[in-house]
Amino acid sequence: MALSYEFLIERAEQAEQEAAGAQLENVRDRALRSEKAWRTMANQVLDAARNRDIAQQRKLLADQGVSAPQ
Repeated sequence: MALSYEFLIERAEQAEQEAAGAQLENVRDRALRSEKAWRTMANQVLDAARNRDIAQQRKLLADQGVSAPQ
């Protein structure tokens, strides 16, 4: 199952809220690390989608005999 950007951002926001409400430093640190990891995964999903779109556009242009810009 692929994780959606929306799901990942929701988890990041949830971790951010947990960090904001944490009274213990180690709990806050754990939540902040979790938030960072969720946001990193969300950015990777966006990058993969962009790369897929670029590859698809290049393929369409190549199929039409047009050279794609770099």
